[in-house]
Amino acid sequence: MMTVTGLVKRFPGVVALDGVDLDIRAGEIHALVGENGAGKSTLVKALAGIHAPDAGTMTFDGVPYTPAGAADGLAAGISVVHQELALLPYLTVAENLFLRGLPRTAGVVDRKRLRADAARLLAEVGLDVAPDTPVERLGIAQMQLVEIAKAISTDCKLLIMDEPTATLTSREAGRLFGILRGLRERGVAIVYISHHLQEVLELADRVTVLRNGRSIETREMAGVTAPDLVRLMVGRDLAQEYPVKPPTEPGEVAIAVRGLKVAGFEGPLSFSVRRGEVVGLAGLVGSGRTEAMRAIFGADPALSGNIELYGEKVRIRHPKDAVRHGISLLTEDRKSQGLVLDLPISANVTLAKLRGLLLRFGQERSLSEDLGRRLHLRSAGVGQHVRTLSGGNQQKVVLAKWLNAGSDILIVDEPTRGIDVGAKYEIHELLLGLAAQGKALIVVSSDLPELMGVCDRILVFSRGKIAGEVARPDFDAEHILTLAYSGYLKNGETQ
Repeated sequence: MMTVTGLVKRFPGVVALDGVDLDIRAGEIHALVGENGAGKSTLVKALAGIHAPDAGTMTFDGVPYTPAGAADGLAAGISVVHQELALLPYLTVAENLFLRGLPRTAGVVDRKRLRADAARLLAEVGLDVAPDTPVERLGIAQMQLVEIAKAISTDCKLLIMDEPTATLTSREAGRLFGILRGLRERGVAIVYISHHLQEVLELADRVTVLRNGRSIETREMAGVTAPDLVRLMVGRDLAQEYPVKPPTEPGEVAIAVRGLKVAGFEGPLSFSVRRGEVVGLAGLVGSGRTEAMRAIFGADPALSGNIELYGEKVRIRHPKDAVRHGISLLTEDRKSQGLVLDLPISANVTLAKLRGLLLRFGQERSLSEDLGRRLHLRSAGVGQHVRTLSGGNQQKVVLAKWLNAGSDILIVDEPTRGIDVGAKYEIHELLLGLAAQGKALIVVSSDLPELMGVCDRILVFSRGKIAGEVARPDFDAEHILTLAYSGYLKNGETQ
């Protein structure tokens, strides 16, 4: 279906693609794996027509392929779910799904048909929201499902998916896999990019590994193991997936939440976290984990409830109140809510703790360099704009920002979303290191193995309530998932 030969793409100061070769067959799922910065997303944008290559050739469906823009890629039959979401927040879900071709009757948009077509697509991907819901009201995982529905709504020949399950739970991911297998049976060519190697092993027919902008090897999946892929991706062996968590004795209660109720969720919620403790929040997409954490941070209003810090009741009405009390929130969407992409690393690191009327650039630079060394930040210097960093290094900049703010209570939402295996290990090491220093951590993740790898205990959310708590010695995936589904069961059946 598509052949890529010697593809080169340069940006100022970096060669993103350095002679990439790739062939994609009709009716196959072809996985593309590599560390952050390996060139995967740049290659996707070249295939879609967003980036014009500096050298190399492409053919699509048997003819030379030289798109002048994304519209040419769409016209040729290439549909893409990008890692960075591309939805219009003030339009409805239905309008976003069919923006390229709204159904019309006598020249007027047929709203009834639009809602019906949208409802059918949403049911196909398992997203339970009304078609007339404005996209701005959705969580990032729900937005991801809208992007997937939009992609499969077109009659495409090549479907490219860049980290489509980064925020999805196993239920949503399983539904997506079924859709992709159905498309494969119809002869659609699928390029699937994921840092979740188990997904690649389960789903793909072939895999191509990129490293430093080069295509290292393409293999049939038969006989390939996860360690094989890691070795090809990073050029070394990773002894284990998660750092060894040292046994620790938690200290005093750092934060206690009493009777918290959030709009749209039944609640109320009550829990506490001690100094030196890592508490995980598990649950399905839409279970209320993110909304509860935003309410604690003051980003969204709480309907009722109290927050106590070290035994003293505090009022948090705004994020600035939370920051003043030593609470930080690493949001699930670091690019739109955690960083200013067109500012340098140094400015982002100091944003949460600006003092006085004048900026002291020398002090800002030295402070950022020190934190960068502590967090093993890989960059061309603290003057580099964060937009140009890999996902793992962007996450480290957000961590540095909150460490600079003096936060003792860290809430991290999807800390390794869209991050490669090597950078994931480093982020997990950083989190465990912060806990060892006596900081209290709350980790929200749709990746259950991640929670089981780094947490002392896990609170399981189900439909806005805490359905149960599981201590580390009792971690069991089946038990945790049973609790997560418990609020959605009726007469023994999943709704």
